[in-house]
Amino acid sequence: MSKKPLAPPPGDKPVRTAPPPPPSWRHWLWLLALVIALLYILPSFVHTTPQTQLNYTQFVRYVSAHKIKTATVPSPASADANVTITGTLTDGHDFSVVTPYIAPGSSLDTSMRSAGVAVTYEAAGSSIGPVLLEILIFVVLPFALVFYVFRRMARTAGSSLQGVMGVGRSRAKVFDAEKPDTKFTDVAGYDGAKAEITEVVDFLRNPDRYRRAGAMAPRGVLMVGPPGTGKTLLARAVAGEASVPFFSVAGSSFVEMFVGVGAARVRDLFGEARKAAPAIIFVDEIDAIGQRRAGSGAVVANDEREQTLNQLLSEMDGFDMTAGIVVLGATNRPEVLDPALLRPGRFDRQVIIPLPTLAERAAILAVHCRDKRLGPDVDLTVVARGTPGFSGADLANLANEAAIFAVRQGREVLSAGDFDDARDRILLGRREGSNVLLPDEKHAVAVHEAGHALVAALSEHADPVAKITILPAGQALGVTQQLPVDERHLYGEDYLTESLAVRLGGRAAELVELGQGSTGAANDLASATDLATRMVREFGLSPKLGPVGYPEGGSVFLGGGGSGLSSRPFAEATQATIDAEVARLVREAEQTAVSLIRSHADELNQLVSLLLENETVDGAEVYRIVGRQLPERRPEELTIVPHAATADGAKPLTPPGSAS
Repeated sequence: MSKKPLAPPPGDKPVRTAPPPPPSWRHWLWLLALVIALLYILPSFVHTTPQTQLNYTQFVRYVSAHKIKTATVPSPASADANVTITGTLTDGHDFSVVTPYIAPGSSLDTSMRSAGVAVTYEAAGSSIGPVLLEILIFVVLPFALVFYVFRRMARTAGSSLQGVMGVGRSRAKVFDAEKPDTKFTDVAGYDGAKAEITEVVDFLRNPDRYRRAGAMAPRGVLMVGPPGTGKTLLARAVAGEASVPFFSVAGSSFVEMFVGVGAARVRDLFGEARKAAPAIIFVDEIDAIGQRRAGSGAVVANDEREQTLNQLLSEMDGFDMTAGIVVLGATNRPEVLDPALLRPGRFDRQVIIPLPTLAERAAILAVHCRDKRLGPDVDLTVVARGTPGFSGADLANLANEAAIFAVRQGREVLSAGDFDDARDRILLGRREGSNVLLPDEKHAVAVHEAGHALVAALSEHADPVAKITILPAGQALGVTQQLPVDERHLYGEDYLTESLAVRLGGRAAELVELGQGSTGAANDLASATDLATRMVREFGLSPKLGPVGYPEGGSVFLGGGGSGLSSRPFAEATQATIDAEVARLVREAEQTAVSLIRSHADELNQLVSLLLENETVDGAEVYRIVGRQLPERRPEELTIVPHAATADGAKPLTPPGSAS
């Protein structure tokens, strides 16, 4: 959906439009002024003919000798003042002479006329024009030019400063109820979240019905969840469903480099919303301005962000209470928000938007496949089973990548194989050909992946094997893909212990078949150590350490726990115990995997041979080789193995996942 800003609601101040651009011909005025100035200045300095300076005696002699052709006599400044007579000699040269004023009818005037000299008398005041022009060009014009340049620079600096600060202007976009085309029907799943938000919209539409029951409208609704789960999409759906003005703004647009700008924008935003009440304000990524304020002993503080947050707290539930305005917030970092912002009276409701379940993933895929042609072998429920842990944005990307794969093969209809290839492309990267591996490396990778698959198939509580491949993709030389029968929300100790053994199954197969380990188990060792550390520190599954928990800090939905060394809340002796218990769990898991591999050496060799021949083996073949049946599923559930599994891929889960 493309957002188009519309006119503000009735009663709001009209937004000033930008002035029209100046005409292009104004740039030629400077050139015209320069040409005119040159036309006046150049004749004063450039002379086409030489000029002769005469004295009074020479001038009288030249008149008598008939050597003067023309003479111009200016008016004197006073009765006894001298004048400068200019003219032309008969040889074409110009001359000038300083003489007493020659009055018309005087003896010298009569002599000049008798000699044929063309005498011209200038009227009084006729010489003031050149003087004024010189003053204008050489005095006034430079000062005017300097004044104009400085004024232009001052205006430019002022407009730039105003553009940077933007004080008192909100950057919220206003959407009319009829314009957005996103509806709740475009948001698949999340019925509970949509019900809570729908109540807010209904309260704004019909406030009297709730007022008669004594119910008060919630001040704010905070949507919390991992990235890509559709929090902003839900807000767009609210804008499409509501028949009230909807103000949308990002949290980062409040904070600038100048102190006080964010608070001014918050006041302006709520001021506009009051004029249009009832209205909805949506603040995306509200953690940009709602972070926890620094304590008294804090070393680092941000005055601008805290001032903006204080203004937001005051606007939502301060002395000047606002009616008819509901604030929708979205964040994936709820742990950093200030407690004063989360209390009832400000954000009364916190709606969790989790990762979609199986049914919700299938519904989301159906929404994103509306404009795509699907083949008869495509079952969106099967595709949804192969994408545990995918968010709504991941599923949209999956559908788009599947369409791209179909276009590459010259088809317009998407097949099940396109979705499999798209999933593998998203999880692992571009698939390489098998010829990138040397024969010995290819055999080692086959042994490694066969070890993972064999341990997983022989473990009672491990997730079933869906596919094995030794085709390199991204940084993985091979992948053993496991997909759960059911989406787990609680993991038992038996499941976690067997998951450790599955992760070390590849290394165990190398030790048994090749007699040595390799660098291919580096990622398996890291993931197994991380899982064992969590079992000891967080889950209390160590008899020696006891029922204590030391979870690492970090974002709830973004991952990335804090440094264990810098913020360790226990003693060195406890750390030593944790290290010993982690090593014990990992060693026991490796011993379990080695024991299973040695007791099923024939099955391992069969699986290795099948991998070297076909490069990709379906999970059903693994269970056939080990002589076990596929894990039982409820009758209403479909198979977890996607159709046409011809490409490598794995979906990492937490804590279970695929081994590489």
